[in-house]
Amino acid sequence: MKIEHVAMYVEDLERSKEFFVKYFNAVPNNMYHNKKTDFRSYFLSFDDGARLEIMNKPQIKDNSEKTERKGYAHIAFSLGSAENVDRLTAELKSDGYTVISEPRKTGDGYYESCIVDLEGNLIELTV
Repeated sequence: MKIEHVAMYVEDLERSKEFFVKYFNAVPNNMYHNKKTDFRSYFLSFDDGARLEIMNKPQIKDNSEKTERKGYAHIAFSLGSAENVDRLTAELKSDGYTVISEPRKTGDGYYESCIVDLEGNLIELTV
């Protein structure tokens, strides 16, 4: 068994798509738009076959500013090396994204950092 995809609602569908394309080499499909409900989505495919669906429906609003909340906590991207973690963390920081944990080796043996994307979602960068 495998997870087929993970999905999340976003406020700005186009900016979110470009974020994942620019920093994680995602390949988007053509946008789906249900004109009856005004639901829109992209499936973003990554090199290893993983897929992320980003979705927007104008009537759905986020009412939480907290990064620690019940539900899904973060999405993690394996970048292949500590050098890649360092490089992408620095690039995201330089581009104005908040780094909430700088690259480091964690107590459970991971080398990782964590950033906040443009919608407030936590993204972990790991080897």
